[in-house]
Amino acid sequence: MAAEPTSGRTDAAAARPADPESARRAVAAVWRIESARIVATLTRAVGDFALAEDLAQDALAEALAQWPSTGVPANPGAWLTTVAKRRAIDGWRRRERYDERLAAIAHDLEAEQSDAAGTPPWDPDRIDDDVLRLVFVSCHPVLSREARVALTLRVVGGLTSEEIARAFLVPTATVQQRIVRAKKALGAANVPFEVPDRAEFPERLGAVLGVLYLIFNEGHAASSGAEWMRPELSREAIRLGRQLAELVPQEPEVHGLVALMELTAARFPARLDRNGDPVMLTEQDRRRWDRGRIARGRAALARADALGRGRGAYALQAAIAECHDVAASVEDTDWEQITLLYEALGRLAPSPVVELNRAVAVSMADGPEAGLRIVDELAASGALANYHLLPSVRAELLERLGRTDEARAEFARAARLTANERERAVLLARAATGRGTSRSAPHQGSRAPE
Repeated sequence: MAAEPTSGRTDAAAARPADPESARRAVAAVWRIESARIVATLTRAVGDFALAEDLAQDALAEALAQWPSTGVPANPGAWLTTVAKRRAIDGWRRRERYDERLAAIAHDLEAEQSDAAGTPPWDPDRIDDDVLRLVFVSCHPVLSREARVALTLRVVGGLTSEEIARAFLVPTATVQQRIVRAKKALGAANVPFEVPDRAEFPERLGAVLGVLYLIFNEGHAASSGAEWMRPELSREAIRLGRQLAELVPQEPEVHGLVALMELTAARFPARLDRNGDPVMLTEQDRRRWDRGRIARGRAALARADALGRGRGAYALQAAIAECHDVAASVEDTDWEQITLLYEALGRLAPSPVVELNRAVAVSMADGPEAGLRIVDELAASGALANYHLLPSVRAELLERLGRTDEARAEFARAARLTANERERAVLLARAATGRGTSRSAPHQGSRAPE
């Protein structure tokens, strides 16, 4: 049975007094692991997403107050849920709202208390629709992109406002305001707590995947700040992606995105030098790549393929990442296959960034002149006028052709366009010397330089 708050009883065999710091760590760990399930369960019970999140936060505060003296209960997630439900009942009583919601939530509490000793109110390994509903609510189209990211990391990922703010280099107050506005927007739009109808599912799932993709890319190559990477963000995106893959195992693009993230993150250990400066794909020590992630990524791509519905944009990018990860060296890389995969990606999800990536793949397969022709066409179109990787790639190709002065000018232009301090320093060094320790290569994602 779930351990109860002070007004009830705790499992004395499992709950031992803990010092405040241990209790704080326990609360943080439980929230990180079970926040999605707790908030989802509460949302279903009270019928209000914003209220559910507030109740969960109140329960966390109660845990911080009680657990140092009563100990961490045997089923801390259930404890938090029970406390939150009782807070809801108390609120309804104060407002004289004895209705079917009160009866339903009281019935749930009675059922939990009648369970056999030590039996949790839910199976920790069971995945139910409540969490999936919560994912879709957090990524609802009524919210801005920034609000979707903040809300997803907060209520699905279990990150605190401070952690989110630190990851995206914005004030904590800004993140808190985004979350508050997001909850108000969901309430004003009367967004239902449900999985979308099958007709809406592809578009809505695409929004969810887009949020995870954005979070991963920001960790893979930070858009601004003093650090080139924020791997903790990428790891969080992978964790959420795996969770989503368990929730919707028949959706190939979910497995495709997980594969892309795993295969790309496999190279993280070799992407920075001792000073924290970028090391491009062509210069990385492949012995440092994470073989476990490569195996998991390839398995996820195989699961996507096994569903027999063809590869989508994420799976195609994962296949490109796989080509890099299985090659023993840059020279051994199957550049012809990568070029073909980028051509397929360009037809399925056309964009100037995909075309820029294809240009680099073409340059590796057919020579720098062939790639430069594509890059020059992109430059002439103006589609990537403020995108620093366009002059960066052009500089690389010019350097390979021996046009050093032109290359240095392009490196300088790229440095002016990037907001990332580490990347700017590397580009300025290339502009000053005309040479460098790294070289750009085809990349996956919307902006990551490899």
